[in-house]
Order: sequence, then C-alpha cells, then structure tokens
Amino acid sequence: MEHVEKLDILAFGAHPDDVEIGMAGAIVVFKQQGYKVGICDLTKAELSSNGTVEIRQAEAQKAASVLSLDLRINLQLPDRGLLVEKKAVDLIVNTIRRYKPSIVFAPYFEDRHPDHGHCGKLVEEALFSSGVHNYKTHEQHEAHRAKDFYYYFINGFHKPDFLIDITSTMDVKIASLQAYESQFIKTEGSVDTPLTNGYIDTVISRERMYGKEVNVQYAEGFKAKKPLLINNLLGD
Repeated sequence: MEHVEKLDILAFGAHPDDVEIGMAGAIVVFKQQGYKVGICDLTKAELSSNGTVEIRQAEAQKAASVLSLDLRINLQLPDRGLLVEKKAVDLIVNTIRRYKPSIVFAPYFEDRHPDHGHCGKLVEEALFSSGVHNYKTHEQHEAHRAKDFYYYFINGFHKPDFLIDITSTMDVKIASLQAYESQFIKTEGSVDTPLTNGYIDTVISRERMYGKEVNVQYAEGFKAKKPLLINNLLGD
C-alpha cells in the first residue's frame, strides 16, 4: 500500500478506528467507484485503555485490508498531545503535498473526545498551509490545494450537510470495525469504556437513522466547510 503516488481521497483520524467509525461505508463506495483512497492516522492511540500499540496497529492493517485501502500511514504524533503547533501541522502538510488528494476528510470538531476535534483543526490548518506556495517545511514538495474538505462524525449525532448512501457497504463497515477487537469486543481482561459496551451497535443505529432521513437503509453524515454547489436539482 505504501507505493501510491497520488490519492483521490485522503481521510485523517486522530486514532486508528476513527475513520472507520465515521466513514468506512463511504470509503468502500468510493473504492467501488474506482477512486484511490487512503487513511492517515495521526497517533498510535498509545493511551488507549485496552489493547497495546502493537495490537492496535495490526488491527488497523486488518481494517485497511477489509476496506481495500490504497494507503494507510501513521504520523506517530502523541496521543492526547494533538496541539495546533508547527511541527504537527507540517507533518500533515507534507502528507497532503506528497499524496495530492482532491478531497480531504477529518473528524468533526464537536465530539466528546478532544483529540478528535483537535485532529479536525490540525487538518484544517494544514490544508490552508499546504496550498501556500511560500510555506516551507523540511520536505521539498510542491504546494497542493485540495479541491474539497469535509468533516465526518465519530461520537454524537449531528445534523449533516449531506449524506452518502452506504446501504450496500454497511456490512463491510461493520467488518472493518470488528477488526478492532481490542477496542470493541469486551473480554475478561478488558477495562470498561464507552467502546466496549455496544458501541458498534450504536454506530449501526446512527447510520440507520441517517438513512431514514433520505429513504435508504443506511447512510453516513458529513459536514461541509463551504456551501455545496448543485447545478441539477433533478439529479439526472
């Protein structure tokens, strides 16, 4: 997966499993449409209550295989240390410039976990800097401005700006979440967390509720940074 020169879509997450929770179904839709898709995890989630870094990385690679990703990388920033500072911004800028995605996704900033919101803000900062020709980092990549930037949801049920029908890919989304056994499957040695108590069922229920809004079985919701331009209201 590491020999990709350009991505169509790049999704950032604070921790391995964030992107899967928010938009795994849409990722499979994009892949079925022929787009190259990658995930960039900012941290290794080393402070997680359950599992180890090694287990979580293996689970992330398993989920990547389930989703048929073209790329999955980790920037190894500190868990619970995602501060808006130049070092972190530059690592994300380098990633954006290296893979030149047309569309970028990041977590919505309203979330019970601060790292998720901080990830979204870091990516927003990096997206702007990435497009500035005179913004320099230690890597010599050309400036790149992504065409669009959208937020996905992790925790919570927010009013989306648009929805993507994932009815045909919901089973794959569930499989990608189930790859993270250390996080979502309660065992004798597990510490009780919000993730070990029916979290996947909660995600399924949320996507079912979003789907109901647009008369499909399942959908994922997204927020846009700018108004969406629609030229044909009939959708032909």
